Amino acid sequence: MIQDEHLDDPEDSPHVATERSRAAWRSTWISVGINIALAMTQIAIGLLAKSQGLIADGIHSLSDLVSDFIVLFASSHSHRDPDEDHPYGHMRFETAASLALGAILVAVGLGMAWSAILKLENPASVAHVRSIALWVACAALIAKEALFRYLLAVAKMVKSSLLVANAWHARSDAASSLVVAVGIVGNLMGYSLLDPIAALIVGLLVAKMGWGFGWRSLHELMDSAADADEVEAIRRTLSETPGVMNVHDLRTRKMGDLIVVDAHLEVQADLTVEAGHDISVVARDRVMQRHRVLSLMTHVDPYRRPDLDHLPASARAQST
Repeated sequence: MIQDEHLDDPEDSPHVATERSRAAWRSTWISVGINIALAMTQIAIGLLAKSQGLIADGIHSLSDLVSDFIVLFASSHSHRDPDEDHPYGHMRFETAASLALGAILVAVGLGMAWSAILKLENPASVAHVRSIALWVACAALIAKEALFRYLLAVAKMVKSSLLVANAWHARSDAASSLVVAVGIVGNLMGYSLLDPIAALIVGLLVAKMGWGFGWRSLHELMDSAADADEVEAIRRTLSETPGVMNVHDLRTRKMGDLIVVDAHLEVQADLTVEAGHDISVVARDRVMQRHRVLSLMTHVDPYRRPDLDHLPASARAQST
């Protein structure tokens, strides 16, 4: 039996990892600057114009600042080199950060929704909104949509699920600003309850998105497998390696944005140990070059006798 492990992936060389970290750092600081400006403007004008929806959207922007700093923290730690305590590296910092971001969004969203419900229970407390709130809501909508497109482009370039989550968080902000703008328009037209209704919708949208991020991150922390298409692609790469007759017991688990893989390779039974080892090395290198795999451990079996792995020691001795 042969076991080999290789951790050198060209796509995750120190140079590439550094470029990814710089891109994530730069884009997140841009997001921080925009969210600070938006939050201060929305809350100040919301208080001045007596718009609960705009204030809720401003609080949403403040929650973005928390998520931005979580991204900065995770980006600075997830690309640290493997050490004795973390032989597979620190990629799960991003997953843990995404889980924390999801929890924050759920808490913020439910708090906003509860505040809006209290307003709806007392319609007399809903004030008439001033028109300046509408201009600020529209400006926030444009700014957040532009931020979403920028962050998503960076996330795809550096292949970071955490940045993707942060980008879609910005898109949820744009959607919330749209809802707030509609609520303000309704209030200005005499339908005063539309402003707190907009705040309620924004809160539920925030909570829903936070739940989605948290649920996915929780599954990753529980060693969820890569998606079926990715697994099949890895299986195909292994099967097409010269000398590999069959592949079985292929298992994957996500490690941040990368994948850890275990696979049993079947080779001709009459090969030498060295020849079987060489085939497994070639198969492993092909996978590492073509897929986002952090680590691949291969186990070599004689062709058409994979059952030997699962037999008791005495039975294996009799069959050889």
